[in-house]
Amino acid sequence: MALTIRSDLRFCFDRKFGLVFALTSQFKNSRLDCTRLQGGAVGAVGGIGVTAEDFGLKGPRGWAFRGITVDAEPGSLIAVQGPSGSGRTCLLLALTGRMKATEGAATVGGVRLPKHLTAVRRVSALAHVAGVTDLDPALTVGEHLYERALLQRRFGDSLRGLLRPRAERANEARLRISTALAAAGLDPKTLPKGSRTAVRDLERLEALRLSIALALIGRPRLLGVDDTDLKLSDAERAEVWALLRSLAEAGTTVVAVCSEAPEDAITVATHQQPDEPRKTEETEEKADALAETGRS
Repeated sequence: MALTIRSDLRFCFDRKFGLVFALTSQFKNSRLDCTRLQGGAVGAVGGIGVTAEDFGLKGPRGWAFRGITVDAEPGSLIAVQGPSGSGRTCLLLALTGRMKATEGAATVGGVRLPKHLTAVRRVSALAHVAGVTDLDPALTVGEHLYERALLQRRFGDSLRGLLRPRAERANEARLRISTALAAAGLDPKTLPKGSRTAVRDLERLEALRLSIALALIGRPRLLGVDDTDLKLSDAERAEVWALLRSLAEAGTTVVAVCSEAPEDAITVATHQQPDEPRKTEETEEKADALAETGRS
């Protein structure tokens, strides 16, 4: 794959779209903006409220989404419901600070969007977003977890955290990993080769749980999950919603993209804009999303 982005950690490993400069430069200033969020100090744990009024984004191909209204308390489960190509992924990226809206405004944790994108990125994380948080099929589950913990320690912690003794930092990394796995409902012992199981050998639901666990290592206050019900059976969809519901009940605000929302979720519907040609491929939407992320 040409582009591998760790957008929830605010950097990437490729220069396509100029994202190396854009994301790292935003990361340098994100610590200052973070104190504006509800809860005060950097690293505070707990969900954040999400509100939006006439929120919209217009790109080179026209409106990705428009007229979105949201009012969700901290710890809510928000379902972005709509057909493929209706701008639901773009809305997910916009609410998590990865895309810059062009109409209306939103407030995430007391911070206004699109003005303070870096502050929102600092306290949010993404999972299962194609082209943004892709898992490497050649790597094992353990390697993914170790990589994410290492990147979180290097780029997500404070300078004081980096200066702690090595043993203390290692214990903290193990605690983050075990806590994230437990919250995502993924037990490596149940996998064919344990933590040495390659991603290519995971079932679709297991891969989704792993992606969520990787996002939770950063202890986000806002979690965005794309395509939560894509190619899953009814029983598997029920498991996913039970998982996301448990995360919300534990305090993390969850925004999940789906084709059909559960009754107990706060539903935000996206629709194909009438003045735009219908996109038949979800990848077109994702490509526009990545391009806008680089410009935001």
